[in-house]
Amino acid sequence: MKRLRVVIAGGGIGGLSAALMLASKGIEVHVLEQAAAFGEVGAGIQLSPNATRVLFAVGLEAALKRVAFTPVAGETRHAKTGKVLAGFPLGAQIEARFGFPFLQVHRADLIALLADAARAQSRITLDTDSRVLGFEAHDDSVSVLCANLAVAPADVLIGADGVHSLVREGLFGPESPRFTGNVAWRALVAAAQLPQGLVHPKATVWWGPARHFVHYYVRRGELVNCVCVVEKSGWEIESWSEHGEFQELKAAFAGWHRDIHTLIDSMERDSLYKWALFDRAPMAAWGKGRVSLLGDACHPTLPFMAQGAAMAIEDGAVLAGCLREVRDEKAVPAALERYAALRQRRTAYIQQSSIRSGKLYHMRGLSARLRNAALRARRAKNPWESIYSYNALLSQGGRTQ
Repeated sequence: MKRLRVVIAGGGIGGLSAALMLASKGIEVHVLEQAAAFGEVGAGIQLSPNATRVLFAVGLEAALKRVAFTPVAGETRHAKTGKVLAGFPLGAQIEARFGFPFLQVHRADLIALLADAARAQSRITLDTDSRVLGFEAHDDSVSVLCANLAVAPADVLIGADGVHSLVREGLFGPESPRFTGNVAWRALVAAAQLPQGLVHPKATVWWGPARHFVHYYVRRGELVNCVCVVEKSGWEIESWSEHGEFQELKAAFAGWHRDIHTLIDSMERDSLYKWALFDRAPMAAWGKGRVSLLGDACHPTLPFMAQGAAMAIEDGAVLAGCLREVRDEKAVPAALERYAALRQRRTAYIQQSSIRSGKLYHMRGLSARLRNAALRARRAKNPWESIYSYNALLSQGGRTQ
């Protein structure tokens, strides 16, 4: 059979990592990114072992470790007192347990190294300023309509084009995502300008009524990434480039521990952003025929478990394994159905668990006190053991891909 050719709509973390996995299996890939350049306006991202396992498999270990920060532990703190409610080891212990590290990375750094690796791969073609406008699926191919570019017919089209995916809309019709009632703020703070010891070398989340605050190091420890989530109604703008007002953020965390206000006061006023958090219910089907979806296009996930990007990265590995098994072009639709079947239960679980985590973080009154007591009674352990141990490279019936 001739070598398969896959078109991926979307050059974000999911699309680029999928391209690298597919190319590693001998598949030709054409990535179409609507932006003028491959880039990321977000701030930090946490990559747990289930994600680093896949990225290391395509040769990114050295590049990732050059730009990342490795936290020694995770911890949960009380919003007002700062008291540690729970903690669990990361660092050397997590790598020894799972064979791969837990890393914290600036999103722009991750996108840059993914794009560089894709450019160096002869089986991958990258095009920017190339928004996918639509497609026509045929029995033996997929024709892709793209802005500013003529695209040759492909064997497969994968929509990795986010929560507002045009590929998903082309498959199943228009459907608006649901506002979750949460607004997230993000900012970066130069570590050098903070009091020494204020931010521990840990992934830290502070819990308070109807809100929480996350901070951790990125870019080798040079920057502190801050994500602040507040329950809010009446503001539903979903844009990573929407500026937020400093005084609004400051007021949202009034009464919180002084360390939180030191971080807020250190944020650059013109680099403070907020965006409304949207999601979708788990989908019964991800594709039709030779067209399928990946990442936020099919399972947008709230950031409360730091697993959204990891799920997209896992998708790419499983997709590549399924398509590598194809020996007859007529088997492509069945391979895509198998890919979705292998991924749907896990991604739905992560989506639903992330929603539950947000509710846990934001508890009030007696519920919060009972939650805290239960946490203190537990021995320190990683609460996401089963999530981190998942191996997307073994998803094909347990066979190493």
